[in-house]
Amino acid sequence: MREYLLTLCITAAVTYLLTGPVRKFAIVAGAMPEIRARDVHREPTPRLGGIAMFFGLCAGLLVADHLANLNEVFAKSNEPRALLSGAALIWLIGVLDDKFEIDALIKLGGQMIAAGVMVMQGLTILWLPVPGVGSVALTQWQGTLLTVALVVITINAVNFVDGLDGLAAGMVCIASAAFFLYAYRVWVSYGIEAAAPATLFSAILMGMCLGFLPHNMHPARIFMGDSGSMLIGLVLAAGAISITGQVDPDALKLFAGSEQAAVHQTVPVYIPLLLPLTIIAVPTADLVLAIVRRTWKGQSPFAADRGHLHHRLLEIGHSHSRAVLIMYFWSALIAFGALAYSVNSASMWIVLGVVFLSAIGLILLLLPRFTPRAPRWAEHIVPPRYRRRRAVAEAGTAPAEQAAQDGAPVEEERRTPVVVGVAGVNGATALGARSHHPDRRKAGTSH
Repeated sequence: MREYLLTLCITAAVTYLLTGPVRKFAIVAGAMPEIRARDVHREPTPRLGGIAMFFGLCAGLLVADHLANLNEVFAKSNEPRALLSGAALIWLIGVLDDKFEIDALIKLGGQMIAAGVMVMQGLTILWLPVPGVGSVALTQWQGTLLTVALVVITINAVNFVDGLDGLAAGMVCIASAAFFLYAYRVWVSYGIEAAAPATLFSAILMGMCLGFLPHNMHPARIFMGDSGSMLIGLVLAAGAISITGQVDPDALKLFAGSEQAAVHQTVPVYIPLLLPLTIIAVPTADLVLAIVRRTWKGQSPFAADRGHLHHRLLEIGHSHSRAVLIMYFWSALIAFGALAYSVNSASMWIVLGVVFLSAIGLILLLLPRFTPRAPRWAEHIVPPRYRRRRAVAEAGTAPAEQAAQDGAPVEEERRTPVVVGVAGVNGATALGARSHHPDRRKAGTSH
């Protein structure tokens, strides 16, 4: 565990220290595209943050290669080299897109090529555990197609959710933390060496995200751009692929009996492995909804819009920071809920805990729909928006009181309806009119 923590810290430190110089480079290079109608930021913000994240990835792999306990991962497996090759290719495509805005179909082709490069070097799915059937061996073409599909879906799911400051990096960090705990358990508890590369990839991915987040939290000083979002999506997918289909269910030795029985009983164990989308379920749901929404309107699935989940959170009245925290909450609930279920699927407490936390999440989602009022004894310690009208009037409507004492009619206070998109409503200024940028042009995230 100490070697993984050291690798994580080195990756985070390199990413954090390089992000500042990369920001200055992005400004000089002009990687600050015009603001688009779907963007929610208001100030000029450079992109190319993925450059710092890529060098953090390289630093993490280099350090791990020189550590005694992690050096065996490089000696016995070619997967770290496969990851670096695919990451370098997808990162290069992302850098070009951040600077020159290349076509979406070209990016899709680059994602498929990057996945193919990893497959050629051995990072692929060999077989799948199917409940009631057992381990199903895949042909070379089947394994290649499934691997490429998982990589492309995961990359685009992360890319689609990269629309608010700190959102993509935080959600991927949560997903990679849950996956790290599971992969480490499989490797250490059951002695399965095939899980070691996935554990290393997850630790490095956490370091990349943690090192970049201080620069990317609201208000962001730099965006990761496609060079960063596609990179962390690929690393997340590579971690799941490196262990999926390479762990024999009988090697876990959790259950006696046939291989089919073992596979059937260990399905919860394979949930985070067979479907990496379960640990990034929120961005995956956003991806699916975006494709359905755009296709229904007769648009291209790659045509950007303002219908993503984070846009909708802003529209119903959540502030920028609150919308990000709500997305964090649901990502953590799904990721760690799947992790807990994989450890002990028979525990009813896990199910009850997930249900209870889901209810809390729904309450948080509906907060802007009602304005709770604090009791009178607590009105002096809560924000003004939670105080009663009388308390607010006593603090700032002295002329009205004077008019009432003089016998003049006082017009009853009217509540101004909350209009979506007006600056100052619950802090959701990102959707307000850009008075000092009337042409709505500025640097933006990928979505």
